[in-house]
Amino acid sequence: QVQLIESGGGLVQAGGSLRLSCAASGRTFTSHAMGWFRQAPGKVREFVAAINSSGRSTYYADSVKGRFTISRDNAKNTVYLQMNSLKPEDTAVYFCAARLGVVSGGYNYWGQGTQVTISS
Repeated sequence: QVQLIESGGGLVQAGGSLRLSCAASGRTFTSHAMGWFRQAPGKVREFVAAINSSGRSTYYADSVKGRFTISRDNAKNTVYLQMNSLKPEDTAVYFCAARLGVVSGGYNYWGQGTQVTISS
């Protein structure tokens, strides 16, 4: 069982930056791939970024490539999402997720989400 708690959301102006954190419980964090997803009002949840268990491989949605960076600190059981050059269309609830093994496939564990609001 993995429990995930996100933090770091907030309100920023367009062009600004935020860093989201996701703290994971449990001893098996290093066996899990981690992902960030987001859901805007009235829209379906969408993939944002993912990182494999070692942190050596990362993956991004085209909409955030070059602006967002996913990273993890396995010693702290934490995954991060650094978001730069934020746009109003990045406004959403951001969710952290974990799955055992490789990055691709369904995610088994989800956090409660953190709100990110970008003002124009």
